[in-house]
Amino acid sequence: MASPAAASRRIHQIKFNLTSLPLYYEGNLWIRRAMKKENKYWSELRGTKLFLYTDKLQEKSVDNIDLQSLVSVTNGGPEQQQLILTLAREQIYLKTETSEDVEEWKGFILTVIELSIPNCVTLLPGQILRLQETLEKEKVRRNNEQNKEDSCQSAQSYGTYEDPSRMPECFHEVTRQEATDILNKMSNFGNLILRPGTISNSFAVSIKEPSSSHLSQVKHYRILSTETGYTIELEDPVSLSSLDEVVQFFVSETQGKLIPLLANVYDNGLGK
Repeated sequence: MASPAAASRRIHQIKFNLTSLPLYYEGNLWIRRAMKKENKYWSELRGTKLFLYTDKLQEKSVDNIDLQSLVSVTNGGPEQQQLILTLAREQIYLKTETSEDVEEWKGFILTVIELSIPNCVTLLPGQILRLQETLEKEKVRRNNEQNKEDSCQSAQSYGTYEDPSRMPECFHEVTRQEATDILNKMSNFGNLILRPGTISNSFAVSIKEPSSSHLSQVKHYRILSTETGYTIELEDPVSLSSLDEVVQFFVSETQGKLIPLLANVYDNGLGK
């Protein structure tokens, strides 16, 4: 009979073979999704997906949550152990065993999605070190994925980036975290940024809606490139023919509350 350690290693290898994704964080979560009751799952963050199991020893997941369309992660509810994941098409409530677990889950999720260490979590030095290790692993994983893509497809995906004259004036070559920092500092000059997406063949729009309380959060929306134009990943996806139309859509839908942060305004604001 195999020892518990050997059995655990075998299950870990089976899960890796089934998902082809590295394990970054794991633990019990109580998860509630729209039109579904709350259920307890053994949950594993692998790559940018959350795999759900009925227990730790189960080899095949019963469900998974793709976090790539993540808009925001917030602490929610009167309970200290709750997180609210806002995705492009749904909102998911996570409850952890302890309030300390909330900060770790939040830190790992934001690290793999934003590809940077979040500054909105309170963690110990050892926990920050684990986030840094996860960040490096996820960067390597994504680079390996990118290298596997056909060179022609890759050139087509990034061709738009190579011609700045074709990009809207609010396009910035920044990461998700950098866009968040910029909007938090310069929202008086503009509160909408178009930027590269975190996956190939995509862009993203980062916004900070005006709020009298000054507590408005930065939100991020994925823009997928298609054969006919671009699609904004919303609950009801919106397809448009150009990135200029994508920017105008957000401006119009908010009745002018969103103002594109032009690249030259940003540069002047930094004294460049």
